[in-house]
Amino acid sequence: MVRYLFSWLALVAMTHPALAQDRPPDADPLTAEIHLEDVERFAALFAASEGAPTAEQLQQGYIAPGSFGVSVFTPHRIQSAENLAATIAADPAPYAAALDRCLPLVREANADLRSIYLGLAGALPEARLPQVYMVLGAGNSGGTAAPGAQVLGLEVLCAISPTDEAFRARLRHFFAHETVHSLQGDYARPGTANPLLHSVLAEGAADFIATLVTGDDPSAERAAWAAPREAELRRELAADLALIDRAMSDEGASDPALKDAANAAFRRWVANFGSAPEGWPSELGYWMGMRMWEAYYEAAPDKRAALMAMLTLDDPEAVLAAADFTY
Repeated sequence: MVRYLFSWLALVAMTHPALAQDRPPDADPLTAEIHLEDVERFAALFAASEGAPTAEQLQQGYIAPGSFGVSVFTPHRIQSAENLAATIAADPAPYAAALDRCLPLVREANADLRSIYLGLAGALPEARLPQVYMVLGAGNSGGTAAPGAQVLGLEVLCAISPTDEAFRARLRHFFAHETVHSLQGDYARPGTANPLLHSVLAEGAADFIATLVTGDDPSAERAAWAAPREAELRRELAADLALIDRAMSDEGASDPALKDAANAAFRRWVANFGSAPEGWPSELGYWMGMRMWEAYYEAAPDKRAALMAMLTLDDPEAVLAAADFTY
């Protein structure tokens, strides 16, 4: 099964100096539009090649003239024209479905984007809202963020949305969720070296703010599964965080088995869409992080300051204390 990785740790473009230097202009929530130029070029190329574009055609007609969004998506997702051509050749159906069923829905989604951006601008008036780029990748990513940009992978978002209504809801969530990651790239001053804690808090913050501005639960099924098990899940997360701390210490430097265990512990909670532990929903760390931020936000006298804390990520101890979480 293809893995669709939405982890904060996968957002490597945020720290790419060239991308930061070439940052697109800020989006205006009143006039924001989804950039479709890359998808339209891909669609023409896909049709002209009868669904079997060559690497040379993809390089010359799609990647080389690509937007800022394609430049963000290429290094760790598209990877190369050869990889993209091979991925399409192995299974062209998701690309055909994305263009036939979901692209028309994207063309009608600017009103949703503006509505969400108006909500984000109201909640975070100092934030610089990113441009939104829709692209097609190598079937391995639904979205990522970079300075001034969120980039969405149409073939993945379409494949995991079985109905038009589900696709529209997923778009709305990603418009908000990936924007938070872009803003975290602007503001984040990480206060923890533990990659699992950082990911849980970063992803939980993105889901919390997305829920705040859309009014939609990012995964009602995941929440329904997790809520009655929350006490046990907190204990398991605490144990995995402690294990990762050990692996990052001097002890871990000389113990390969401990490092392997820590990597497995990390992937129990995040970066596991489609490959979660047996019986668990995917990306359970997102829900755990959102629950921590819910407690923090509820207790905060200054709600706007609490939202900014979700972007800076610089005081994890305060979040853990508000959530009564220790490890």
